[in-house]
Amino acid sequence: MAGPNRPSTKVIFAASLVGTSIEWYDYYIFGLASALAFSAVFFPSFSPVAGTLAAFATFAVGFVVRPFAAAIIGHFGDRIGRKALLVLTLLLTGCSTALIGVLPTYAAIGVAAPLLLVILRIVQGFGVGGEWGGAVLIATEHATPGRRAFYGSFAQFGVPIGVLTSNLVFLAISGLSDDDFLSWGWRVPFLISIVLVVVGLVTRVKLTDAPEFAQVKQDRTVSRVPFLDLVKAHPRALVLAGIASIAPPAIGYTVIVYLLSYGTKVVGFARPTLLTLILISTALWIATIAVSALAADRFGAKQVYVCGAVVAVLWPLPMFALIDTGAVGPALVAILVAAVPQGIMAGAQGGLFTELFPVRVRYSGISLAYQFGGIVGGAVNPLVATALQQSGGSTAVALYLSALCLVSLVAAVLLPVRGKVGAPVSTTVADPVTP
Repeated sequence: MAGPNRPSTKVIFAASLVGTSIEWYDYYIFGLASALAFSAVFFPSFSPVAGTLAAFATFAVGFVVRPFAAAIIGHFGDRIGRKALLVLTLLLTGCSTALIGVLPTYAAIGVAAPLLLVILRIVQGFGVGGEWGGAVLIATEHATPGRRAFYGSFAQFGVPIGVLTSNLVFLAISGLSDDDFLSWGWRVPFLISIVLVVVGLVTRVKLTDAPEFAQVKQDRTVSRVPFLDLVKAHPRALVLAGIASIAPPAIGYTVIVYLLSYGTKVVGFARPTLLTLILISTALWIATIAVSALAADRFGAKQVYVCGAVVAVLWPLPMFALIDTGAVGPALVAILVAAVPQGIMAGAQGGLFTELFPVRVRYSGISLAYQFGGIVGGAVNPLVATALQQSGGSTAVALYLSALCLVSLVAAVLLPVRGKVGAPVSTTVADPVTP
């Protein structure tokens, strides 16, 4: 299906997958470092609990900036094109991540160290804020008829692959002594990032924008202010998509960030053990995304997404009960099953969200919705979970997580569907807002 000015499916797959894999590698190593190192390296004067909260708060800052990034990058993505903004987001995230790897510690420069960490985290979050929307659209807008969810899953594979690679790197250095790990070991994953950025750029320079967006530019119907047009014409879809987006990061960051801290500091697991369990779960996560994407194109992306949200509501209580046993076998089951709802929702999400908005405001729409879910499910979740565990134990954390996923499930059920899910949406679809 590749024409003279259209990238092949392999190029689309590589650019969407490799870019998001790198972006999420960068993001997850920050989460892992927050759980394992930053409280001691950048907040040493705090108590252990306060230091962990401060590290997670720094982690959360990157999420707070993401909706603003989604609005700004989405604005130019809807006006200029998807490719240029994808290159920008890759550079912002990758370079800021590499710089974190050379930051002086609190012991070296005092309060300036955590301040610089926060600044670089903001830049990193800004890059990620526009990454997912562009990576999904560069795939779904090139999709062949009836394959939109399948193409949309290209970008979604980047999330578990980012988890896989970040955990592999941390696992490789987890055998270091605590002194070596806190002195220099935690820096290695961040420094590797700059090499990965070069790989991502090589794939993305080969991209072209899809015919759908090219047609909008040719017809001169590009939105002047996509965010305003989006809010005026599609408020219901935007709000519901944002709430529906909460469940995947809520489950994901609970396992990848919070459980890593809780499991080592409260339950008593060794750090390499939990990293290995999370590493094993990514294989099931990836496989579930593939199956879910194929099912979404056949049965409907909304229906498949709802199924994943139902599992996300039901699993937190059994998951924490298994983790609290302190045994490796039950913990492996807990983390493996947690990968299933993440994979189901991820496989359907790209195709589903692409269908919700017309081309002229689509980058803004899907980016803002996705990043709102990231704030509530990703940024706030480790902070609230840490506080709840102190007062109500793991049961309180599990009930909170189920409640988040229940709200997300209700929103997913109420999502409007534009036409047949999986089929390309016309660029001339009715839109009451004039350009």
